[in-house]
Amino acid sequence: MSPTLIVILIIAVLVIIGIAVMIIRRRQRERLQQHFGAEYERQVEAAGGSKAKADAELLKREKRVEKLDIRPLPPAERDAFAEEWQKVQARFVDDPERSIALADALVAEVMKARGYPVQDFEQRAADISVDHPALVRNYRAAHEVAVRHSHGDAGTEDLRKALLGYRSLFDELLGTEQPELAH
Repeated sequence: MSPTLIVILIIAVLVIIGIAVMIIRRRQRERLQQHFGAEYERQVEAAGGSKAKADAELLKREKRVEKLDIRPLPPAERDAFAEEWQKVQARFVDDPERSIALADALVAEVMKARGYPVQDFEQRAADISVDHPALVRNYRAAHEVAVRHSHGDAGTEDLRKALLGYRSLFDELLGTEQPELAH
């Protein structure tokens, strides 16, 4: 074989490999965008507009959560948590501020019981975003209201919305046997 033909074949193989890599990355990005939805856009913004960095972070999250032992709650434990939520919700009428703090703590407790690590809020939200991407926005918003309230910057209506945000995630965590499918 002539050296020119070898060079042409090598270039052709490299071009084919390059095209394959681009197609794989594009499909991976589309899958991430579809699965994570608004969380994908939030991550792009957090990565300074870099979709490649956002993709890498979301793939890292998926791998991290894949290694966790996420499990459904036994019926008795699920019932106990549901009863506790009813108390938190009932308390809202008389003490909305305390109710929000209790709701946040109860969601973290359910997460822990399901097998999610609960070191800090950002890690909890990142982990939850993998299995429940549609609800992580509610969780972040509820937590943000709780933080604002601690600084005196949230009213009762904000607290009511926060409780609803916590409730949507709580309900999903309590009753979910399988991770939520992307819509």
